[in-house]
Amino acid sequence: MTPELVVQILRQALMATFWLAMPILAIGFIAGIIMSLVQIATSMQDTAFSTIPRLVAFLAGLLFLMPWMVQRCMQYAIQILGDFSRYGH
Repeated sequence: MTPELVVQILRQALMATFWLAMPILAIGFIAGIIMSLVQIATSMQDTAFSTIPRLVAFLAGLLFLMPWMVQRCMQYAIQILGDFSRYGH
């Protein structure tokens, strides 16, 4: 196995991780900003008031994006495990 192949495999793994995590992190970021704006507007600084809607947003995002995430994971696994002969050099 050449160093270039190892770098390519690691790059593919990191990119797959990035693309799987990015939508969920974006949902959490947007939900956090919205909840912060609501807290600023209402002057309510209760931690449960901001935490519970963010958790619900994460859960809804996971439920909505799970088929896409499983499909991406399967594509990555097929790509990596599909041809063992390239690792044997």
